[in-house]
Amino acid sequence: MSTNGMESWAVDLKDIGAIYPFQGLEVLMVIIGFVFWIAWHVIQTRHENAEIEADMAADRSGDETREAIDRY
Repeated sequence: MSTNGMESWAVDLKDIGAIYPFQGLEVLMVIIGFVFWIAWHVIQTRHENAEIEADMAADRSGDETREAIDRY
């Protein structure tokens, strides 16, 4: 069963060209991957900064400290 129209692999592959899917879209896929990678870092940094700020605000108020002391 062949999905690319080749009957035999006993040929010179330089005459056939690319033999993988989505040929010609490599640059586009790299650009999309790079954009997703950078976007993930931006989103992750914002999330972590918000979490750190919430922890610092709770620490400044002392509520978590009092709650932890009162538990024991």
